Amino acid sequence: MQRPALQKCIAVALALLVWQGAAMAVGLDLLLPSPWQVACRLWSVWREPGFFATVAFSLLRISGGFALGLVLGVLLAVAAGRLRVLELLLWPYVTAIKSVPVASFIIICLIWMSTRQLAVFISFLMVFPVIYSNTLQGIKSADGALLEMARVYRVPFSRRLGYIYAPQVKPFLLSGCSVALGMSWKSGVAAEVIGVVGGSIGERLYEAKVYFQMTDLLAWTVVIVVCSVDYYDTDWETVENGALEEEMQKCNATPCTAQTTCSENKPEQTDVQAYEMISE
Repeated sequence: MQRPALQKCIAVALALLVWQGAAMAVGLDLLLPSPWQVACRLWSVWREPGFFATVAFSLLRISGGFALGLVLGVLLAVAAGRLRVLELLLWPYVTAIKSVPVASFIIICLIWMSTRQLAVFISFLMVFPVIYSNTLQGIKSADGALLEMARVYRVPFSRRLGYIYAPQVKPFLLSGCSVALGMSWKSGVAAEVIGVVGGSIGERLYEAKVYFQMTDLLAWTVVIVVCSVDYYDTDWETVENGALEEEMQKCNATPCTAQTTCSENKPEQTDVQAYEMISE
């Protein structure tokens, strides 16, 4: 097992210990059941006939909203990166969506649309500004020297998009997806709870709250966490540092001497010649 994965497993184990200690301190299962009680209830819930249908109902709708927000966010960010006017026109909408509480959107949408499609729209609404803003920021941070060279040599936009923008945008987009995935599930399930959408995870949470079944409430919460957690969460700074260390190790394996020809220099020159050029 890799060290980051092991560290995360240890962190989860410590969190469970804290939960167990809190449950023992409270001493009332009705308020805070222990992790073991929740696990046992989750095992029985998992074996119920309608479990997979309930999970699939919420999963399809929330995933659909996430996919719509991802596609539209990337497309509009690319367009806004080329057209300053479009970025200015989209700015009020993106800012408003970021600022308005999700509960306000849910209540408004309950008037406008069917409750069965509520989770799709709310998930889309929460994902879109995150993906749009991150992608646009990645486009703006592209290397200006490379873009200038591409313009001088008249490189088509499709190639600039694939070879210049895409590597630069990738970390921003993946980071945005990691954040947006959790937001889509939180907002989508919240919409199902407020709208009491039949056959959804939100309905199960609402019923557990009404009948004060804390064990059921936490068991379904665990299901949501399992569905929404980013299993591919990556520390991009660590990745970049690791790649840099790998390149340095390659360089150390074949060190340059004063008379070694550096293959990266065009035209070829020795380190001594480069030093003389800098000294002059």
